[in-house]
Amino acid sequence: MTHLHQGRPPVTHPGLPRRGAARADRGAAAGDRKRRGGPARLVAARVAGLLAAGLAGALALAGPAWAHGADAPDGTDYRTVVTSVTPALPGLTVRVVESGARLELTNHTGRAIEVLGYRNEPYLQVGPDGVYQNLNSPATYLNRTLDGETQPPADADPTLPPRWQRVATEPVVRWHDQRTRWLAEQLPPEVRADPRRPHRIREWTVPLRDNVTPGRIGGTLDWVPPPAPVGWWLGTALGVLVVVAAGLLAGRFATVALAAFGAAGGATAIALATGRQLDAGADGLAGALAGLPTGQTWPLLTGLAAVAAGAYALARRPAADFVLTLGGGCLALFAGIANASFFARSVPPVPWSGGWARFAVAVVLATGAGLALVGMLLMRAAGRAATEAPVTGPAATEASATGPSPAKPDRGAPTAGQAPAGSRGATELGSKP
Repeated sequence: MTHLHQGRPPVTHPGLPRRGAARADRGAAAGDRKRRGGPARLVAARVAGLLAAGLAGALALAGPAWAHGADAPDGTDYRTVVTSVTPALPGLTVRVVESGARLELTNHTGRAIEVLGYRNEPYLQVGPDGVYQNLNSPATYLNRTLDGETQPPADADPTLPPRWQRVATEPVVRWHDQRTRWLAEQLPPEVRADPRRPHRIREWTVPLRDNVTPGRIGGTLDWVPPPAPVGWWLGTALGVLVVVAAGLLAGRFATVALAAFGAAGGATAIALATGRQLDAGADGLAGALAGLPTGQTWPLLTGLAAVAAGAYALARRPAADFVLTLGGGCLALFAGIANASFFARSVPPVPWSGGWARFAVAVVLATGAGLALVGMLLMRAAGRAATEAPVTGPAATEASATGPSPAKPDRGAPTAGQAPAGSRGATELGSKP
């Protein structure tokens, strides 16, 4: 007890351990380990907070943009192609967007062009003052969804005069059209007979009208055999091992290698996002890049984060292993797994070949997962090293001054120099501080 020691120092013996000192040494050692890990944990917590706040804000901004075109497929095994537009008027263009899910018509001719519905009734009118849809056309309702499941109301009579409703102010319109796609759940008969070969399913036509002059959009629908996804997943797993090996075995070049992988994975993710914007109907490369913040928010953010994580590690900043783990994990999840359907689809939603698109997804997945795994292994190694590191500072100095502790003496017999049992000094040596 503290009051027993007032007025005179406690009786001690140089050959016996001091229990209070031992506890102080252990407390000092624990505090020293906390001080060693403190800055890294503080930086990691700050980085995590900033990233979480940024991602939450991006999600709030991205909500309305993601709702646009929500029924666009992540890939298909049918290729829709526009082959002709007649009459060939300057300023009138038609193209396929969203992997064939929609047609896009742009009319800069200066006069109104009508798209006819499934019963040759006026369905859409595109002119200098914008786009109008006919509320009496069943196509107005059937084309609202990709599967055409919206039933027209009873008063939608295609034989009645058009009831035009303005839906846009620009002379550009995109719409689902059942004539350009295969809607049945079963595969076409020729595909069921031989699914590993390409097949021409049909040639399709969408009628147009320029005032009283008839026109048409012509195109083709083909079956493209899907790839074998197992090979792409195995290649991705091999890529993960390459990234991990580079991060753990490359010695002094490991940081440079990880930074390079982060830059490559992030740039590939941004390229994939740009391709998806182009397939969704962006007006050229400039329009696709301008639309990335709202149309491809998560892939853009995670791609930039992967590049930043590599640069952060290259600068050898505190908590670099945590930043690699977080950046790589987000890259693999939001830009890799989100596009993993490319491995099983022959026509992905990008304007280049399916093979290159699948290779890009494999690169993103491999670099993202590899960086995350390397970061976790480095964090584990750093935590183990901090736990096993020797104690330094005042606690270590005091422990070395007292020397090694001898074997515990027999409490039944007093040792040399020890006060007899029952004396004040003996009580103080055996008492707990």
